[in-house]
Amino acid sequence: MTARDYAYWISTGLLSLMMAGSAYMYFTSPAIAASFENLGFPAYFRIELGIAKLLGVVALLAPTPRFLKEWAYFGFIVSFVSAFIAHTAVGDPIMDTVMPLVALTILAVSYVTYRKRQAIQHTTEQAA
Repeated sequence: MTARDYAYWISTGLLSLMMAGSAYMYFTSPAIAASFENLGFPAYFRIELGIAKLLGVVALLAPTPRFLKEWAYFGFIVSFVSAFIAHTAVGDPIMDTVMPLVALTILAVSYVTYRKRQAIQHTTEQAA
């Protein structure tokens, strides 16, 4: 394995753990439910977002078609940018506004290394 492969698997694994953990908290934590209420979101949105995050984790980790992985990455980008905007808009503490940006950075590493791995795989397949 190359350094690129390690970067991909570490960032993708970390991102997946973060998303699976947050989805679990969305389903079980009264504090998270209160946070969603503070942000002005209805209770059902928290459940929808939790399900979407779990589906995104499956799309990233399972051998799924490329378009599903791309949609999962896009969905996580929308989620992180929206979380940053929502927490900033209601004046939440700085840690609540920074964490989506940290997750976005980890996602960027995962996505860039994913695309590089795909390009190399495509080049190798053409050469064969």
